[in-house]
Formats: sequence, C-alpha cells, structure tokens
Amino acid sequence: MTAAQATTIKVEPTRKRIRVLLAGELVADTTGALLVWEIPYYPTYYIPSADIRAELVPHGTGSGAGLGHADVLTVKVAAATAEGAARRYPAAPDPRLRDCVRLDWKAMTEWLEEDEPVYTHPRSPYTRIDILNSSRHVRVEIDGVTVADSTSPRILFETGLPPRYYLPLTDIRTDLLRPSATQTSCPYKGTASYWSVEAGTGLHKDIVWIYRTPLPESQKIAGLAAFYDEKVDVFIDGERQDRPKTKFS
Repeated sequence: MTAAQATTIKVEPTRKRIRVLLAGELVADTTGALLVWEIPYYPTYYIPSADIRAELVPHGTGSGAGLGHADVLTVKVAAATAEGAARRYPAAPDPRLRDCVRLDWKAMTEWLEEDEPVYTHPRSPYTRIDILNSSRHVRVEIDGVTVADSTSPRILFETGLPPRYYLPLTDIRTDLLRPSATQTSCPYKGTASYWSVEAGTGLHKDIVWIYRTPLPESQKIAGLAAFYDEKVDVFIDGERQDRPKTKFS
C-alpha cells in the first residue's frame, strides 16, 4: 500500500458506547471510539488511549494496515495477559488515530456495543440486512446432482454480498449432508454451523450452513440452510444463475 492509499483509509466516529473485557475485567470503556476500515469488508475499533483501563506494556514494534510504524503493546489485567494484543500508530496519516489503541479482537474475551455483545467485528453503519419471504423456485445442483429444491425460500439481502437463499431442511437432500465441526460468527446473524455435501465427484467441504439460534434481527432465518452460491449451481425460476465473485469464491 502506498502513502497515498494509506491516507484514504476510511475513519469515522461512532456514537456507541464500546466496552472491552479480558477474563471478565474491563480493558476499555469509551464513547469516543473510531471506526477504521483497514480492509474494505468491515471496520475495526480504535479506542482513545485515555479510555484504556488495562495496563499496556511495550512488547515490540511492527507495521500494518497502511498506517505506518506501530508500537506493539501487551495488555495486562489482574487475571490475564494478552501478549502483543494492542497497537498504537503514533505517525498514522489520520491524526485522529495517533493517540488511539487498536485492540486485537480475538485476543479479548468480550466486546460490548452499549450493553449488547458483538461478535467477530464491529457492525458497520453501512451494512443492512433484509430477510424477505419469497415464492421463487430455487433449485441447487452440485456436480449435476439436485441437492435442494424449494418454492418457499427466505432471501437474505446483505450489503456487499449476493442474495442468500435460506431453504427449509425438508427441501434439501439431507441424506447427502455430512456433519462438520466448522463454525463461523457474524455480528449481524450470529453463529453458523456447517455441513459438507457428498455428491457428484465427492465431498464438497463446508458448503452449506445454518443459523439455529440467530441474533434477534435475523430470526427469520432460524433453522433454515443456505449454500455458497459461489460454489454450487443455482437455478431461480428455472434460470441458471451466474456464480457470484466474492471473497468466498
């Protein structure tokens, strides 16, 4: 990334109160967090140094995110230590970031937006989810084998992603599904579990997912399953769809 590109990293304030916990102890509590799009897909939080409650101990140096030199810090509370789990960019192109701390999301044990836990990464103010009932005919093939056929999908429209067709399990060839230990989390939908599909040329790993207990705003997809349209052949009302090109392709 060039210096010119670095200055274009999107930064904006959020009005939410953000709290961060490590082993049950408060690491940060702020109403002055900044949302920073280090990558295009979603933001991360930068927290004013004055709102850090944990001890920060020098750990080393580094760089990243197009923000220049980084002071790498270890986060310490009474009950736990997270080695190298914080960064400060004292020469960041955007001066608002120079006295902020970036906490490694996975190294912390809990993130709260106001009083609600948030998972995986901050919610973007530019991402919207709409889940609509539909009577469109959705058929899914893998290697020429029909693995799903439904006329009662719920279509999830999410900013920046192709529509996802969530189908009743009764409309899916569950005899072809093989359990997987894989799980992923989404700050808008919750935690998904996966199946692989044994069809055609063999086992197609982690190609179907389900949110059994989604977050309240996504309850309409509870117990329904969706396929990666990037990896299967989808027919809508008899017309084969082009496979979308996304980071999941």
